[in-house]
Amino acid sequence: MSSFLVEIVTPERKVYAEQASMVSVKGAEGELGILPNHIPLVTPLRIAPVVIKRNGQEDVIAVNGGFIEVRKDKVVILAESAELPEDINIERAESAKQRAEQRLSAKKSEVDQRRAELALQRALNRINVKQGL
Repeated sequence: MSSFLVEIVTPERKVYAEQASMVSVKGAEGELGILPNHIPLVTPLRIAPVVIKRNGQEDVIAVNGGFIEVRKDKVVILAESAELPEDINIERAESAKQRAEQRLSAKKSEVDQRRAELALQRALNRINVKQGL
């Protein structure tokens, strides 16, 4: 079975670099499944887990927005932030979720509401990846 290199890069560091047989992401227009020799494309990503299949196993990474660039032999995810399950502090993620929910329940400006919604999505993404959902 053919494979391709998958890299997940944030402004701080390279989070992931492995050969894979498939990548599943949530793009701005919906879910994408990337297989070897996929046509080249660039699209924005939603806050959602990225699932990478390789050697009969799945790696799941919490990716919080960014872009995916698909090349003939390589997939690069340029993420605003990304965390492997072992790097996620579940207590911190739960606290962030509670803070975001409190901000959403208080009536604030539209900008504050949008920031709280995004914070809640990021927290839920991290929690789901850590718990293997």
